[in-house]
Amino acid sequence: QVQVVESGGGLVQAGGSLRLSCTVSGLTFAAVPMGWFRQAPGKEREGVSAIDWSGTIIYYGASVKGRFTISRDNAKNTLYLQLNSLEPEDTAMYYCAAASRTSEWYTLRSRDYNYWGQGTQVTVSS
Repeated sequence: QVQVVESGGGLVQAGGSLRLSCTVSGLTFAAVPMGWFRQAPGKEREGVSAIDWSGTIIYYGASVKGRFTISRDNAKNTLYLQLNSLEPEDTAMYYCAAASRTSEWYTLRSRDYNYWGQGTQVTVSS
């Protein structure tokens, strides 16, 4: 059974930073691409960032490029998202998800990701 568990969310002031973590079990973590998504109340789920299985190919959504950094530690089965220069518009539930190698994971569309966590809330105050 695949389990995806996010952590690290919280309340932070604008301009601050957070580091999200996502631990995965039940699949060969080092063999799958991973992604971060977010969803704010009343809005559609948005692709934030994606990374290939080796950690060498990375994509970012336009709204976070230059502020967020995705990384992974395959030895720890853990995905990370460093959030810097946070803005109130970044307030959302953040989700971690795993895709298959054969999917179009790099397009950051939710439908290409098979396994999802429950999310961790990030709230940025102005």
